[in-house]
Amino acid sequence: MIFEAVGRLGSISRAAGELNLTQPAVSMQVKQLEEQVGLPLIDHAGKKLVLTEAGEELARHARELIAKMSDLKSAMKQHLSLECGILRIALISTMSFFLPRIVSDYVKRYPSVRISLQVDNHESVLAALLEKRTDLAIMGRPPDDASVVAHQFMDNPLVVVARPDHRLTTLARVPVDVLGEEAMIAREPGSGTQANIERFFAENGLEFRSSCEVNTNEAVKQAVAAGLGLGIVPLKTIALELETKRLAVLPVDGFPLMKHWFLLHRAEKRLPLAARAFCDLFLGKASNGGLEQRS
Repeated sequence: MIFEAVGRLGSISRAAGELNLTQPAVSMQVKQLEEQVGLPLIDHAGKKLVLTEAGEELARHARELIAKMSDLKSAMKQHLSLECGILRIALISTMSFFLPRIVSDYVKRYPSVRISLQVDNHESVLAALLEKRTDLAIMGRPPDDASVVAHQFMDNPLVVVARPDHRLTTLARVPVDVLGEEAMIAREPGSGTQANIERFFAENGLEFRSSCEVNTNEAVKQAVAAGLGLGIVPLKTIALELETKRLAVLPVDGFPLMKHWFLLHRAEKRLPLAARAFCDLFLGKASNGGLEQRS
């Protein structure tokens, strides 16, 4: 720490002042360090102190060690309590229909933890996780990547929806080929739901005929209710629309298209205590059906 301050400040006297030490004490520490290393670490250009090449290398390692010690102190502090910290979660927009209730429970338990939520599509949420901009991600289909740990916590059946007065709602069974003849509401590029839909159409040799493109499942529901086409959405997000008869589920062959939701974190990262506490709460509720309950 003493040598790092000398190198950063370019002065023994300023380093002594910052560290509340005497100049002779700092000079002695630098001299002893040079003797241990066996190389000169500082040089003088007039009144200016400069580091030698070996000194620059040592200072770089010293800064890294200081940063690691700071991280260690922070980690140890988090082990003591959840009186501070931030919980960073990135989630796909579909998850917003139940996550606020879980976050509310978490905040009641840990009121001092600050919550940061990023709501986006599948592609952006995954990028936030892999680029270490979030601690946790909640999304569908995880990557085939050993660097990510994925906890499957809930089924995600996708269904085809239409306006209740659509001609197909009178059929007891809708052949899958019919979907290739109907106008469909599409999600934006990067959407996991849209990727699943396009994969299903391709596997069945169908053309996906998009009438418009929107960026949320809520917008898909609105577009379908307005008569712009058929939509494919998670069944768990349309309870209210089915109850109020604003939408109807079509009995299309091959549906529900069963997918799943996952809670993800990076395998190499030691989760902060705030994130581990959220994982325990979230997965605990998932295991006993607590995520299925609607307020």
